[in-house]
Amino acid sequence: MSVFLGGFSIALTANLLISESKTRLSNIILKLATTSSGGFLTTVFAMTNILMATTEGYPSVVTQSGLNTPRIIGFLGYLVGVFSLLTIIGLSGWTKSKGTGIFTTVVSVITLILFFISAIS
Repeated sequence: MSVFLGGFSIALTANLLISESKTRLSNIILKLATTSSGGFLTTVFAMTNILMATTEGYPSVVTQSGLNTPRIIGFLGYLVGVFSLLTIIGLSGWTKSKGTGIFTTVVSVITLILFFISAIS
């Protein structure tokens, strides 16, 4: 899932980079898209590290404590990516109109609430 979301964030970043818009809000959204891309890519690399280390035939011995660092880094990268992406969703409508901004903000907040509910259940 992080690969898909990372690809989406990278595509969004590329589109924003070639965009002619120079507003403050557009620059904030570009920075958030870049942060989201970095977070999801970090997660992909960390989880790939765990996958390789736990596969039979891995050349060195791996303990559970040896997996803690990539696990924590992957989790934090995922959270950074998700929160950045949800913030992009919330801010994106404000580039068009007040009504669209309110709508995208509400969708973003509802998504965040559902994310928390699914994470704790």
